[in-house]
Amino acid sequence: MTGTEIKEYLIENNDELMFADGFEEAIIGTVSGACRPAVVCYDYGKCIEILTRAGMSEEDAEEYFSFNVTGAYVGELTPLFLSDLRNQEPD
Repeated sequence: MTGTEIKEYLIENNDELMFADGFEEAIIGTVSGACRPAVVCYDYGKCIEILTRAGMSEEDAEEYFSFNVTGAYVGELTPLFLSDLRNQEPD
């Protein structure tokens, strides 16, 4: 499923979920935990990639994303962003 297809599926099954505008391609699913409702989960690296493709440097993309997206709390259904380290080489 593409991120857009995942978004459509999630909307059909839970119309209360919140989404980060412009990052549909980076949606990977939902995440939930104790005493917390399910929220949309995005691939952090993919979000940065989307911003760099739009013309930002990686440093500017990281700063913009940190301040304007991950730093924006809009309630208990605020999306979360996963840093996937599975393919990272250790330092």
